[in-house]
Amino acid sequence: MAVTALHSAATGLGSMSREIDIIANNLANVNTTGYKNLRANFEDLLYEAKEQPGVENGQGNVTPAGLFVGLGTKLSNTQFDFAQGDPVRTDGDFDVMIDGRGFFQVQIADDTGGGIAYTRAGNFFVNREGQLVLGNSFGPLVTNPNIDIDPEAVDIAISEDGRISGLVPPDTERTEFGQLQIASFVNPSGLTAIGSNLLIESEGSGPPIVGIPNEANRGRILHKFLEASNVDPVKELVSLIKTQRAFELNSQTIQTADETLQVISNLRR
Repeated sequence: MAVTALHSAATGLGSMSREIDIIANNLANVNTTGYKNLRANFEDLLYEAKEQPGVENGQGNVTPAGLFVGLGTKLSNTQFDFAQGDPVRTDGDFDVMIDGRGFFQVQIADDTGGGIAYTRAGNFFVNREGQLVLGNSFGPLVTNPNIDIDPEAVDIAISEDGRISGLVPPDTERTEFGQLQIASFVNPSGLTAIGSNLLIESEGSGPPIVGIPNEANRGRILHKFLEASNVDPVKELVSLIKTQRAFELNSQTIQTADETLQVISNLRR
């Protein structure tokens, strides 16, 4: 019946609309530091089994295939693409990026929820207390472990294993202020995105595995580089066109099913 087609097309319209939202968000974040592309995954819904395969029919023959009518589709999940973005050279003393696997750790202030968040963005600053913090609009996000920078320090250097050092006049030897640590996850796609370049742990991601950069398959730290968004605008635009066409096809299906129902209802006249 055309009613089934109406339902299937309606689920298609809803799913395609969600995918357009996801693509739009990807394109909006094409210049967001450390942003990871989101991909929509779909799955089909239940099927009406009109005939089962392998059943003997009235003529005594075993049917080689069944007769199934699907009931549409749904958006099953969204999946992060953690492919590394391009390195962008900067002049910031505390700009860093992870070349490889892992996330920086930042401590969320208690008045904004508390806990540890994870990010690929490495645009760090020094606040008025001398603490190394992540530069975003979420609130005070101090690096974990906490690293204090001497306000008089010059010639800041950050090594591949995350050690931060500088010269503090009148000293002629470098002073080490601390070491960045990075966390990795068994299932990084299970992390929960909360905006502001931040991800938090979930049951799906598993607990963080924290360690020193450039060790145990963790990425190394690149100083005075930032990781660009890994969104490919060309691919996203192609996906947008394909999704728009799919949306139009589902809309056309609804119109066709409606016309079919009108014909059926007019048979009594």
